[in-house]
Amino acid sequence: MPANQWSETDLPDLRGRHVVVTGANSGIGRRAAEALAEVGASLTLAVRDIGKGEAAASAMNGDVRVRELDLANLESVRNFAERTTESIDIFIANAGVMAIPLRRTTDGFEMQVGTNHLGHFALVNLLLPRIRERIVVVSSEAHRQGRIDLDDLNWEHRPYKRWGAYAQSKLANLLFVTELQRRLRESGSPVKAIAVHPGYAATNLQRHTGSAALATVMTIANQFVAQSDRMGALPTLYGATMDVPGGSYVGPDRWPHLRGYPALGRPAKRARDADVARQLWDLSARLTDVS
Repeated sequence: MPANQWSETDLPDLRGRHVVVTGANSGIGRRAAEALAEVGASLTLAVRDIGKGEAAASAMNGDVRVRELDLANLESVRNFAERTTESIDIFIANAGVMAIPLRRTTDGFEMQVGTNHLGHFALVNLLLPRIRERIVVVSSEAHRQGRIDLDDLNWEHRPYKRWGAYAQSKLANLLFVTELQRRLRESGSPVKAIAVHPGYAATNLQRHTGSAALATVMTIANQFVAQSDRMGALPTLYGATMDVPGGSYVGPDRWPHLRGYPALGRPAKRARDADVARQLWDLSARLTDVS
């Protein structure tokens, strides 16, 4: 096997390690959780739908628990953090929504940036004293089309564009990792922040856009273009367990990086803009009231 064809069989033994995965009841989150359970990790599946979470957990081996978390509700985020009393070795921010019609979270945020970025921003900061090793944030190559509007992050004044909102939220994920890693490094923390993306993986995410026409197109694309959700989960697993530098960006290796085995990549220049990353951090802290 070529050296770059890293797979689940290359995962290290994770017995004695606690991993939290958000959105782990389906898609790449579930595939990643299954693989981590197989190598002995103690898992917490942080999910919005407890029933679906329990169904997913029942198919996994080992120590797997399910906890309720709604990233679109900051009260739920705070409750989850307050109930978490044990240490976390690896935290995987996987949950997200994609290209949905304009909707708002409980706290009034645009749903995509609210769920994909602000919810995870608040949760990571609240849990940070308990995280010992690594934070993995799942982004997307769609970040390359993203623009951060610091004056209208929640699409209150500009015409809403579902794909523009998704791309902005995925760019926000990467800027979050950029600034988080800077702060961790400057504080002398051993914790690493890692960004990953699955490429184009066939998951149920594409079926929840709220558009029947778009769902049909993406279902066809899933059959002929996308790689499997198991392959899509490999960058998450690689970023969570391999010896990579803090601030790394891991995704499929086959150009245009939508398929293939995990490898270190390079995000768009705007995802590495330190000034915007700091401004977004400050804005996110104000919006969520989490420092």
